[in-house]
Amino acid sequence: MQPYQLLQNNKAWAAGRLQHDEHYFDRLAEGQEPDFLWIGCADSRVPADAVTGADPGQMFVHRNVANLVVHTDMNMLAVLQYAVEVLKVKHIIVCGHYGCGGVKSAMTHTDFGLINKWLRNIKDVYEKHEGEIDAVTDPVKRFDLMVELNVREQVKNLQKTTIVQRAWKNFGSPHLHGWVFDLKTGLIHEILDLPPGSPIEGIFRYDFPEAEE
Repeated sequence: MQPYQLLQNNKAWAAGRLQHDEHYFDRLAEGQEPDFLWIGCADSRVPADAVTGADPGQMFVHRNVANLVVHTDMNMLAVLQYAVEVLKVKHIIVCGHYGCGGVKSAMTHTDFGLINKWLRNIKDVYEKHEGEIDAVTDPVKRFDLMVELNVREQVKNLQKTTIVQRAWKNFGSPHLHGWVFDLKTGLIHEILDLPPGSPIEGIFRYDFPEAEE
């Protein structure tokens, strides 16, 4: 596909929207009030709106290699803070997918250059769960398990942020979800569900003043 085809597709899409609702773009331009923040993989096969059937304006999206929540990633943190404190999303979804190239690469000893620094975060997940992962003899099932464990750890990383913990205390939201998309079936599987106020591991719990007005 060439870039001009994308532009032609855009014109057809816009015309179709107007044909269905002549005021569609007027409302879209007024602002956004999404209920969801989606933190997903940058893989081109897993577009957030397409796999969930969401319309523009319903989902705030951040994507990176292997859907990571890294406590030093200012890009992700800026998106998270804006989504939680300004947009006041009700749900945050971390969605990985089976067959993830980032997870697969992190499970090897191969040197990939600069991206090694990013994949290190996934290797840390592997090391934490090494016994459980290595106990799975089937390589495909082992890979799938690693994808699921990576999602679980990224949701827990969200829970460890002051952004989420402060919002839980002050607003009673957002709800955290860990999902995995199956490329072979098109279905999403729920891996982890953490409602506001879920217990926070040891030293990662922060104390805040009473709820802010």
